[in-house]
Amino acid sequence: MKLRTPVALLATLMTVAAWGQEVSVYGTTMAQVWKSEVPGFDTKTYTPATQFLGIDATKLGTDNLSLHLYGWGTSDLGYVKASGGKADGELTYGYLDYRFDHANAEVKAGRFAINQGGGFEQVDGVSARTDLRGGFTISMFGGKPVLYRPDDPMASKDYSYQRDFIFGSRLGWRMKRMGEIGISFLQDGTKPAKDLTIPQPVDYTRKQVGADIHLMPSASIDFIGRTIFDAASHADQPAGVEKPSNIAEHDYTVRVKLPGQFSLSGNFVERNFYAYFAGTTMPSLFRQDENDKFRGYGANLTWGAPSSLQVVGDYRHTHRETFGDANRFGAEARWTPADKFLTGFGVHRVNATQAVVVDPRVPSYSLSNTELRAWAMYVADRVSASVDGIVQNFDDKKNPNLNGQTSLYELVASLGYQVTPALKVSGDLGFGTTALAKSEATGLLRAEYRFGMGKKGGR
Repeated sequence: MKLRTPVALLATLMTVAAWGQEVSVYGTTMAQVWKSEVPGFDTKTYTPATQFLGIDATKLGTDNLSLHLYGWGTSDLGYVKASGGKADGELTYGYLDYRFDHANAEVKAGRFAINQGGGFEQVDGVSARTDLRGGFTISMFGGKPVLYRPDDPMASKDYSYQRDFIFGSRLGWRMKRMGEIGISFLQDGTKPAKDLTIPQPVDYTRKQVGADIHLMPSASIDFIGRTIFDAASHADQPAGVEKPSNIAEHDYTVRVKLPGQFSLSGNFVERNFYAYFAGTTMPSLFRQDENDKFRGYGANLTWGAPSSLQVVGDYRHTHRETFGDANRFGAEARWTPADKFLTGFGVHRVNATQAVVVDPRVPSYSLSNTELRAWAMYVADRVSASVDGIVQNFDDKKNPNLNGQTSLYELVASLGYQVTPALKVSGDLGFGTTALAKSEATGLLRAEYRFGMGKKGGR
């Protein structure tokens, strides 16, 4: 969807305003300047401008019916001047919502995002949910999956053909004073790669079964998690290649409040990429033929002092089957000396496995590093300001991915002003170095606005 997206959305907003009883319009306009200096290349300057625009219109003829729209459009102003123009945009969601008076029932139609225990999906279609007797709930959706343009259309020429239809459902049971458990099903696409007239190497379809749980047996314990199974029938693996597990994902988190202003949380995640990325709404970001496995676990302990000080210690271990292990640990202190002022400081250490490179000049390298961060924020009635700085010092100064740099840093300062209750303007200035750029400077101007209209009297 090109630049006409925001224009069409704005026209829709004005039309709805004519017959909607209560309309709320909100948006953000951002203009950015980004200058990057990469060793061995010319210095480049980018000037992207982005517009976000949304609407919530309620009481459309009845208190139960509402309309919700949200979209964005972007264009690089510098590129426009040089080449005649290039723009892009998307309608993120746009749907009618009808809520019934009983059983917490609801029906949506249009483009919407949905999360039914198994994962986040974006659909052009219809969804419905309702409560049943005995604490049960049921929901379902169906339609066309929202397809994003891949970076290489030829490499994904069967993408839209395979993913022709998406359907999902969830059955849940709420336990009094305990929580909820549920089971879900998802089918994305009906034409697997192996069943095409000419079988293809990449399968974009999915068929998954999930089980989720959320337990709150007391005010001090909160446990949430899910397991996703890959139920699709995939093509046979080549001889000598291990058959992938049908478990696509485990993801579980527990939070516990302890005596003495302490709280503890822990998380465990395990993913089999072959099943987890069996299909995705963004094939340009993920490889469907990836056979790697990922496992991670960690915990953090928080102490909230009786004063305005809070201290957090955390640890995280990650394992990639083909890349090895990494451990990240450290602490952060957060201080609120006054109602309008907050500040903090943190230090973290990352110990990573040596990455093996097929290069006699650099047989291996390490990504182990020490990270320092400090930030401060001031928020008044109309003025807000912040500054945030981060530095990463790497152990291996011969790491080829750092382009000869021994440390990376970034400093960002922001200032905002609430002009009216409906309009806020702000700006960011940033400077630093990245693994690709020797120096990088960014500037961002932002305008956030919101206004509403009523059928009687207006506002």
